[in-house]
Amino acid sequence: MFTRAHIKDSFSAAIPVMLGYVAIGIPCGILCDSIGLNALQVFLLSALFYSGAGQFMIPNMYLASSSVASIVASVSLVNTRQMLYSASFVPNCKNVSKRLAFFFAATVTDETYGVSTQRFAEGDWSVDRALMLNLFSQTSWALSNVVGVLVGSALSIPLNIASFAMTSIFICLMVTQKLTSANIVAMVAAMLGVYLAKLLGLTGPAILVGALVGVAAAFAFSAIVGKSGSKGGAKER
Repeated sequence: MFTRAHIKDSFSAAIPVMLGYVAIGIPCGILCDSIGLNALQVFLLSALFYSGAGQFMIPNMYLASSSVASIVASVSLVNTRQMLYSASFVPNCKNVSKRLAFFFAATVTDETYGVSTQRFAEGDWSVDRALMLNLFSQTSWALSNVVGVLVGSALSIPLNIASFAMTSIFICLMVTQKLTSANIVAMVAAMLGVYLAKLLGLTGPAILVGALVGVAAAFAFSAIVGKSGSKGGAKER
């Protein structure tokens, strides 16, 4: 439990994630500075909220004049995946304290989920190591955001450049998904939903509309395919 060897293992595993967070954390801080958040506010947001995609969405949607309700709903919807990440680690947390399991589950992100999943599968990993991996990564993210605020205050950097980092995050999330028929339907439907919403002048809630359309389309597609499969199986019998 939190031995020097465990800390060393966790830090070594966290280095790639930490470097990646520097690359996207600074643009996120620049965007946060553009809507008037100071370094302390951004640090607290990064430490308490800790959602890369969500933190990019907040300033981008604010600059697009989205309502507070739309921002909250969109960010919440995007972050529901974190609950699935945490739930998948339940078998690994059976023999640890509830407090340790709670803090571990509360700090899992897309990147650390991938690292810990692989390490648990290899059998040389533990929940305390995974928690330290999360905390090292979170520290890198929070400090990078603060640097971004300071850089954004001192230099004039085009917001379009910083905003593209958010797009790149969603591209990364998309390409790392399994290329199933349902996922393809969700991607296409979400893009069409965003496009149609903006075409109708609904710029503010466009992201939320696209996300809801994508999820609904994927569920409908899965239900239809599931029914067709069950009917086909019944006929064969």
